[in-house]
Amino acid sequence: MKSSAYSLTSSEWKKNLLTWEESSNVFPFLLDGLYKDRDIWEKHLSKNLKNKIEVNYDLELPTLVDLQKSQDGTTKFLIRFMDGLEVETVLIPFHKRYTVCLSSQVGCAMNCSFCYTGTQGFKRNLTSGEIVSQYLLVRNWLKVHDSSSPHPSIVFMGQGEPLHNLDEVKKAILILNDTKLIGVGKRQMTLSTAGYLPGLQRMKDFPQINLALSLHSPFQDQRSKLIPINDNYHLEEVMKALANIPLLPRQFITFEYLLIKNFNMSDEHVDGLANLLKEQKAIINLIPFNPFPGSSWERPDEKEIEDFKEKLVRNNLRVMLRRTKGADILAACGQLKVEKLTRTKNARS
Repeated sequence: MKSSAYSLTSSEWKKNLLTWEESSNVFPFLLDGLYKDRDIWEKHLSKNLKNKIEVNYDLELPTLVDLQKSQDGTTKFLIRFMDGLEVETVLIPFHKRYTVCLSSQVGCAMNCSFCYTGTQGFKRNLTSGEIVSQYLLVRNWLKVHDSSSPHPSIVFMGQGEPLHNLDEVKKAILILNDTKLIGVGKRQMTLSTAGYLPGLQRMKDFPQINLALSLHSPFQDQRSKLIPINDNYHLEEVMKALANIPLLPRQFITFEYLLIKNFNMSDEHVDGLANLLKEQKAIINLIPFNPFPGSSWERPDEKEIEDFKEKLVRNNLRVMLRRTKGADILAACGQLKVEKLTRTKNARS
């Protein structure tokens, strides 16, 4: 099987031209033709060079199998790769901008109890080209449906644990950030981890994108009920690893905190969070639990949510409340899962 053309950095394309004994003058036209308009190749690339590219690399984006639209404007894409495996990718609308929620694995090995993806099991890691191609597919769709929108920002919060697939995710970030290719700013990208310690310990030389930790409880035993890998990679060690990651002057680590009724919203939890995060450049992102089929957890009501938020603020913690989007199509946080390997439904525009 040929490698994806979208798995190459601009430096790797430049090396290819050198290996193929092609003029470096065609370099910008090659990249613009690949990422912007394929017609550019007809004008500026020789037949011989186009043939070399097509022989060595797969130029196709994955297949859009199905598309669902939420009442709030969120759009969920079911995307199928060459081997038939599928992931879900979500486009989330905000005021005058969009965010793409990218998947990094087919399924997930973390088995977090609050996440629907975990019930699917783990199939395989995605390649950098497959991660980048999700973004390109959604961006191309957005150009048709909202051509005035700038490039959407990115969150690695879809299916899979990004740091469990660190090398491919890292390369995808480099490709997405490269201004010769796509040009998404580092500060417009956020990676969310469940606290996979081997990955966190390798992030000292990682691109300085935004980082989010799925925290959900300040207490070791309770967090393990939600995130099983917490038994192997204790919260104390995860916090130490986070402290060693260099941050930019105005950059903070986001601590995602799932709000679960009668579980992690007591005064004791407020005190625990204040103590845990007092030395951190931290923002707490409160996420009301999004129910999914088979889950035993419950979502708190609006008063409980607001009361808990105010208690955190009174403890001098920076707090944001994430408003649920896409829940009616199972596209909200923790709700992504591919139900079947194959589907017969055609994608709808």
